[in-house]
Amino acid sequence: MDFLNSKYGKQIEVLNSTIWENRVQGPKIMEWLDNFDDDNEKNYALYMLSRLMYFSSSSIRNLLKALYRDLYRYPIIEQIRKDNNNTLDPNIIESSFEKELMATRFLGVGNPSESGVHLLYYFRQENKIPRNLFINTDDIVEYDENGNCKLRDSYKDVKHYVFIDDLCGSGDQATSNTSNVKRCVQHLRNIVEDAKISYFMIFGMSKGIQVIRNSGLYNQANAVVELDESYRCFSEQSRFFDDDKYKRAEAKSIAYKHGYKLMGYPQISLGFGDCQLLLSMHHNTPDNTLPIIWYDEDNTIWKPIFKRYNKVY
Repeated sequence: MDFLNSKYGKQIEVLNSTIWENRVQGPKIMEWLDNFDDDNEKNYALYMLSRLMYFSSSSIRNLLKALYRDLYRYPIIEQIRKDNNNTLDPNIIESSFEKELMATRFLGVGNPSESGVHLLYYFRQENKIPRNLFINTDDIVEYDENGNCKLRDSYKDVKHYVFIDDLCGSGDQATSNTSNVKRCVQHLRNIVEDAKISYFMIFGMSKGIQVIRNSGLYNQANAVVELDESYRCFSEQSRFFDDDKYKRAEAKSIAYKHGYKLMGYPQISLGFGDCQLLLSMHHNTPDNTLPIIWYDEDNTIWKPIFKRYNKVY
């Protein structure tokens, strides 16, 4: 069967040339389709691929500008105005905001050598934020000769710590006991009682955002784009199955069968946290996306269509 000249093969060709930054050429699509067992599975795989949401470098940069503007800057300015009789004086507003900014430190999530550092670089570049306002989670505290944890002197005037993440799926990145982020936050809470700690993300699953909010670790947790239940590929509210030829249950069965072979655990066979996403970004593909899209380990012959670069938390 000529998959590339099918309805969805042609749709993917258009997506690739306009939105996907030419990441997925014909030979790569065929190599990926060869992972599946028969023509029916390949048709379903092609259909699911045509529904994948991809965010280019320029899109991510624009979303990072929105994150800074809408989640960080505007709320501070609103409070400044309230504290100054609803002033509209730009000199008062900007000078007060500058003080707040200088008392803020921005942190990435994950391994600084991986995708997190690229995200923070884009964030800093697009919003023209001074380099010295960016720190690593391991930099905040130090230990004295008795093994007691204390805040480094260079951060004694910092009032606000802001974690920046590309996507929150289950909320584990911010709340898991094995997470460097949670350990960092707990140290801050123990040392600086009145520290303001925020967790901002480009994309956030509704349930994952709520997990972070309910953890009690953060003063606020917000996303630029909140992903509700309709973004879970195989949920009853799924937005992805608008072609009657393709059945949600059968697509789920195919994705689960191969996902289980790849991941080895039923609870993550459709993506970490059972998020069931069809989403990729210029700098990485989240593990909350269906594994059939991104899985790439040396011990398998599976060929991914959009690669994932692992974070280390």
